[in-house]
This record gives sequence, structure tokens and C-alpha cells, in this order.
Amino acid sequence: MPTVHDATWTLLRRLGVRKVFGNPGSTEMPFLKDFPSNMEYVLGLHESAVVGMADAYAQATGEPTLVNLHTAAGLGNAMGAIINAAAANSPLVITAGQQVRAMLSLEPFLANVDATTLPKPAVKAAFEPARAQDVPAVLARAFHLACLAPRGPVFVSLPMDDFEQEAEAAEPVIRRVAGRAMPEPETVRLLAKRLAEARSPVLVVGAGVDAAPGGFEAAAELATRLQLPVWLAPNASRVGFPTDHPNFRGVLPSGIAWVSDALTGHDFVLVAGAPVFQYYPYAPGSYLPEGCDLVAIVDDPDAAARAPIGDAIVADPALALRALVEAAPGAARPMPTPRTPLEIPAAVDSLTAEQVYDILGQVFPDDGVIVTESMNGGAAMWDRVKFRRPGSFYFCAAGGLGFSLPGAVGVQLARPDRHVLAVTGDGSAQYGVQALYTAASLRLPLTILLLANGEYGILKGFGEYLAMGGVPGLDLDYLDYEKLAAGYGIPAVRTGRPDELAVAFQKAFAASDGPRLIIADVAPGVRLGG
Repeated sequence: MPTVHDATWTLLRRLGVRKVFGNPGSTEMPFLKDFPSNMEYVLGLHESAVVGMADAYAQATGEPTLVNLHTAAGLGNAMGAIINAAAANSPLVITAGQQVRAMLSLEPFLANVDATTLPKPAVKAAFEPARAQDVPAVLARAFHLACLAPRGPVFVSLPMDDFEQEAEAAEPVIRRVAGRAMPEPETVRLLAKRLAEARSPVLVVGAGVDAAPGGFEAAAELATRLQLPVWLAPNASRVGFPTDHPNFRGVLPSGIAWVSDALTGHDFVLVAGAPVFQYYPYAPGSYLPEGCDLVAIVDDPDAAARAPIGDAIVADPALALRALVEAAPGAARPMPTPRTPLEIPAAVDSLTAEQVYDILGQVFPDDGVIVTESMNGGAAMWDRVKFRRPGSFYFCAAGGLGFSLPGAVGVQLARPDRHVLAVTGDGSAQYGVQALYTAASLRLPLTILLLANGEYGILKGFGEYLAMGGVPGLDLDYLDYEKLAAGYGIPAVRTGRPDELAVAFQKAFAASDGPRLIIADVAPGVRLGG
């Protein structure tokens, strides 16, 4: 009979696993031994970087992705990244080694004392097989559960002595589990009627539209058919609508009153693929303008239940939007008024973050992808940089720093045919800097834009808004990222001049032999506002 190790790797191959993202330790060696030659082990030098890479890879491919961490300490190191992955609905199967079963009651060195509690509530579920022979079945369950709506990480603890035990079955059972839900036809008909009869409807698109296959295209078709202005939901971690579309309005601000002000003049709001809404900071006021109705389409029952206003339909947002395209009659209403471009003074001898994006927008490839954790110059990014395809933008979904560098590695591995740009800051880059090793080791042709302003500007902006001065730790000493990049073998250029920056972007996007780092010295200052 085969061993549990044999059965486990047979299962993983048949589930389509091609990459394992990990940082190995002694408790993981029995699982990883004789690693299959037809799979790739993607090594990260810190567990948060490992999960960040896997998170973005899973989002970019749409496939469940296997992560292997080192017992309790490694899992603890990864928790911030797991929280980001959970907020992004990434279908991760996160495993960690466990001490041998015979010693667990003694709480030996490297034991994960309460393994299934540690990762909660950031995971959908956490398991430790009751018997060694249950390992393949529990892993299969984790893969299926991670992919069912709402998608998200699932954790499995793997005792290290399980893998030499005899398996119960020569071949693991491979099942197909599907879970994309269509709204009922009558629900679609009534919603199409409300859209057609509304005086001034508006569409708000969230990350779930980009994550669902066909959602990006369906949203664009519906907006064109019904002449709907389109906003991205507040704090959206993905872009579910082409930002070069004439109906695109930008990103809704994230305060309660600010959202209401932005939607003034509309009498019906259709939200797709986003909770209603992810607010921050607290800006009290009315949730919607007076006389305005709202319907949200989400695949998460909890998001539907907790919304403070409006009706909700629990369904796959892409399938629901496609059904609306087919059900809704064309609208006679006029085209939305074109946006007024953001005024950005031309850069001369120095740079602001807004001017960086003005320059980037002129050379950004049509197939470009941005993976970011920076809010510096955000309004200019949305105005100048155009995202024309699905899977073109990824943001740290829970706001946890340390996402952009690992995330860019994950996206580049998932989409080697596309130009990937990581955007980070001189402070936030330190949270995921270990990903530079993986990018350099694998010679991934990604570009890294580091906005260096010597401060935590967004926190200063919050301080101004909240009238809270005197907060320590918001200014940074000079960090020599050119030398840091050289230590990883990554070419770097540092500039504060617009002409040099444009050339640096062009050279980096043309390179194919490994990562490039561009450090842009920019003026300090990130401000909030509704």
C-alpha cells in the first residue's frame, strides 16, 4: 500500500497544483521530501512574503494555491498577510507542520499547541486531521472549501509523523465542487426593470467583479447599454471596470458622508462585487442622498446581511451582471458627462507623487498591472494610469503593508506575459523586502517603483483630519535603497527629475532579464478629503 505521503502528492497533482509557496522548517520536511519534479517550489525568506506572493498568485490565476509554513512561529509571522488574503477572498490552502502526535500532549519544542485556533478568524476554516490516513481527504476538503463563495484561505495543520503511515486507499478520490450562484430569473427581471425606470442610476463596482470570470467585460457592457456612470467602490482592492471607459468616474471616497455627497443626483445605485461599503475614516452623515435606493449583488451572505442600507442579492456578481445585460432594455438616457481631468502642474526640477503618475501614465503598457500598497498620489493614478484589461490592479485588501513587493512576484509568476509594476514607499517597502530575493532569484522581469518621501504621509494626513498632532514615528531617516537592491543583485536608479524618471520607466518596461528598481524622490504630503 502507498504511504500517506504518496497519496497526498498524488492528490495534489490531480488537483492541478503547479506551485507551492513556502519557507521550509524541520516539521515540514516529511511532507516536502522527494518534492515532485513537475512542480515548482517558490521560496520566500519570510512567511509574510510567502503568503503575499501566494495571495496575489491565487488572485491572478483564480486557482486555489498551496502554501507551506513552519509550525506555529511561521504561521504567526504570516498572520498579517493572511488577513490581507482573507479580505481579498484569495483561495489559499495554508498548511503548516506540526510536531509528532506522540509528543503533542507534552507541548514539545516547535509544537503548535492549539493549531486550529491560531489562524482564526482570518481563515474560513482550520483543520488538523484526526488520523494520519485522513490527511488527503482533509486537504481535498480544504481545496474545495477555499474555492466556494465567498472564497478565502483555509488552514490545515499537518503532524510530521503522518506521512510515513500507510494510506487507506491506493488512489485518492478526486471530486469536482462548483459553487457559482445565479440569481433567480424573476430577481433579474425586477432589477432590470428598476434600472430601466430609474431617472439617474449609477453602477458601483467592487473587487468581486474583477475576481469573477467575465465580470470585467459584463460590467462594461451593462454600463454602455444603460449609459451608467461607474464608480469603483471605496477601498477596492481590484479594478472591475476599464478605467479608460468614458463612463468611468473614479473611486468613491471612503467616508460615509463623502460617499453620499459623491452620489448626489442619483436615484438608484447598483453595487456589484463589493460590500456596502468599506468606510474609513469615520465621516458621519447620511449613507445615501435623499430619495436614492440601492441594490447590492455580492456572493458573501455576511456582506449582504451587514449592509446598513439597501437591498441585497446573494449571487455571483459576474453571472448577475451578464444576466442583466441580457435582460435590460437599452436606455434612452444621455451619455454621462465626461470627467474633468485632474490638473497636475508639469514637473520641472523636482517631483510630487502626482507628477510621477502623470509621467507613468504616458508610458504605462496597455497590458500593464499595478500591485500597490501606496495611497500617495492615488487620485492622480486613477486619472492618468489606464487599466484596460481584467486583472490589472491589486491593492492590499485589508490595508496591511508588505503586500506590493510579494504581490508583484505572485502576479508576475501567474502572468509572465504581462508587465507588472509594484508600487511601494520608502517605509512600506521594509515590510515585504524579502520578496526582492525571490524576484531576483527567479529573474522575474517586474518593475518596482518606490516613492521616497521620508515620511508616513498617509498617517500625517489622518492626523490632520482627526486633529491629532504630536504622533511619533511618522518621519523616516534616509534609506539607501540603491545599496539594498545591489545586495539582492537588482539594478536600481534613483532620481527626483522628471526627464530621468520617464527614461527609467521606459528602460525598465523593456527589460526582460530580471527585476528593476526605480526610486523616485518625491515631495512629502498625503492628504485626506471627501
